[in-house]
Amino acid sequence: MRIALGIEYDGSAYCGWQSQPDARNLQDTLQAALSVIADQPISVIAAGRTDTGVHALEQVVHFDTDTDRPLTAWVRGVNALLPPDIAVLWAHIVPAEFHARFSAHSRSYQYILLNRPTRPGAHHGKIGWFHAPLDTDVMRAAARYLIGTHDFSAFRSSECQAKTPVRHLQRLDIEQRGDILFFDLTADAFLHHMVRNIVGCLVYVGKGKHSPEWIKEVLENRDRKCAAPTFAPDGLYLRRVGYDGKWGLPQFPSP
Repeated sequence: MRIALGIEYDGSAYCGWQSQPDARNLQDTLQAALSVIADQPISVIAAGRTDTGVHALEQVVHFDTDTDRPLTAWVRGVNALLPPDIAVLWAHIVPAEFHARFSAHSRSYQYILLNRPTRPGAHHGKIGWFHAPLDTDVMRAAARYLIGTHDFSAFRSSECQAKTPVRHLQRLDIEQRGDILFFDLTADAFLHHMVRNIVGCLVYVGKGKHSPEWIKEVLENRDRKCAAPTFAPDGLYLRRVGYDGKWGLPQFPSP
């Protein structure tokens, strides 16, 4: 039996999603709780491997088990065993051909950036920060160059293991509410550090270091050294994973 879970988490205390020895990670933490409920070892596969300090509002995972439990056990029972910064929101039985990663047709991320002279206090670890004023109009102009299907080599980490740097960026919106900026990005998939590198480059444009056209040059150069430094992970959230309606996955609760 294959089961899909919808989960949310605060990634501040973890070294990222992926299982690794001698480091606190989200995958091992979730698997340990599931294994207790299943009374057998459980291995999960996620829609996306978030990095150290990155959060998720709508992560999707799947696992296989021959243990028969009510769906509530995979939600409330697992939550009782998880630390307070991880929560299972729903559980759903899916066909064997469903795959949390490969069945997804899109991923959406949101980066939340505080733009004021003083650093965040109450939202420390949950929001990015930049001290100097940013021009959102020129940032939006720069963002338009990234929409579409491109080779995003200049925006990928040197540790990225993706087989191809080509991605289709469907959406890149920037909204300002007071001193907070919201960057919303949707693509078929993202490269390692791609969102944080895009945000870093847009901040360079927004503070006046480069013109909007510079983003186009960086994209076409396909050289990571030409781009801005990787921005902090604090304000990055996996916001949504898109699937075909045929899988019948539940809707996530509104945040």
